[in-house]
Amino acid sequence: MNFRPCIDLHDGKVKQIVGSTLSDSHGANENFVSDKTADYYAELYKGDGLTGGHVIMLGKGNTEAAKSALRAYPGGLQVGGGINADNAEQWLNCGASHVIVTSYIFKDGKLDQENLDTIYKVVGKDKLVLDLSCRSKDGKYYIVTDRWQKFTEWEVNKETLEYFAKYCCEFLIHAVDVEGMQAGIDLELIRLMAVNSPITCVYAGGISSMEDIDAIGKAGGGKIDYTVGSALDIFGGTRLAYRDLIGK
Repeated sequence: MNFRPCIDLHDGKVKQIVGSTLSDSHGANENFVSDKTADYYAELYKGDGLTGGHVIMLGKGNTEAAKSALRAYPGGLQVGGGINADNAEQWLNCGASHVIVTSYIFKDGKLDQENLDTIYKVVGKDKLVLDLSCRSKDGKYYIVTDRWQKFTEWEVNKETLEYFAKYCCEFLIHAVDVEGMQAGIDLELIRLMAVNSPITCVYAGGISSMEDIDAIGKAGGGKIDYTVGSALDIFGGTRLAYRDLIGK
């Protein structure tokens, strides 16, 4: 189990937001807006030897900020948000270690198999991360796209994880219903990931204490990596210290 750092970008700034509030029409509820730039955080992570972190572009206006982070830490960060087969190689050439894809492979709630096949051919399994972030509905978890607002017909279960694992090297899974709330983690989702995923998974959502992190380790059998946002002191939080997570 490893700590994965993050840089979430919204309107060109590093922010922490409540994931379920993100939309085109109303913006988002913000927990934190940093006065530091994206490359500042990238250099911090580089200096501490952290790998496998991600830069997520939440909407438009984040391209230059994302590129500045990748220039600061080439090969050390994944990038996601608006990635498709036409621009994926460009982002890898800008310094991303991997590209993270969500909405591009879904259309109207259904899998766009042609797009999945295309980006798989363009970047290859070893450079592709699929974001299977999900929300609960009727007692099950479903993949959501379009800034976490649109439900797909794909349930997060053994069959889904095994199917998509053929195309990528890793899953990034935000528990959107608790994302940004510092209200506790989704242990059921973590157990589901640990038991059913044949590849590496990174969990995000609701982490607010060292107890939560220990619980991820226990529920996930040590196999689930994690990322922390709003609770972390470098993002204005008071519950978790960034320095305490390095090397944990």
